[in-house]
Amino acid sequence: MIELSLHILDIVENSTRAGAKRVYIDIIEDTRRDLLSIEIRDNGSGMSEDVLKKAMDPFFTTKTVRDVGLGLPMLAHAAEKTGGRFIIESKGEEGTRVVAEFKLSHIDRQPLGNIASTLVTLVVGNTDIDFIYRHRHNDQEYILDTRAIKKEMGDLPIDDVKVLTFTRKHVEEGLKNIGTEA
Repeated sequence: MIELSLHILDIVENSTRAGAKRVYIDIIEDTRRDLLSIEIRDNGSGMSEDVLKKAMDPFFTTKTVRDVGLGLPMLAHAAEKTGGRFIIESKGEEGTRVVAEFKLSHIDRQPLGNIASTLVTLVVGNTDIDFIYRHRHNDQEYILDTRAIKKEMGDLPIDDVKVLTFTRKHVEEGLKNIGTEA
């Protein structure tokens, strides 16, 4: 994957398949600490200890459509090659937490990519899931919470074109206002 937003999409797809009803996506860009951190947490079914041990094996997957599970190992490799680190924690029936930290200025760090498109894609494909996206850039913060959007829009479904257009613009303007690269 050439952009970190595609890794986010892949990891959150795992969350949705695990039955998550709420997914938290936290991004921190801290230029003072030269850190880019991506954390994804969910309240899905989680993984057993046995599955968690195998999760970083590229030849292991719980998906039935392919024989390899490259998403987590590729994200871990992307983080580690920039001098960062990768953490995965999971507990059956409690959910999963994935953290990828990157050296922000590292020449091999993948660009963050189009976060607005990623979030809209997640919303369109998972209308029954609540997404809470928080992006901090130094001392500035932007938050998108689909629960608030659903409440504000009333009878209009969250996957209505007008709502999706609003969501995309909200994300783009919010990220611009905090001075992020996305």
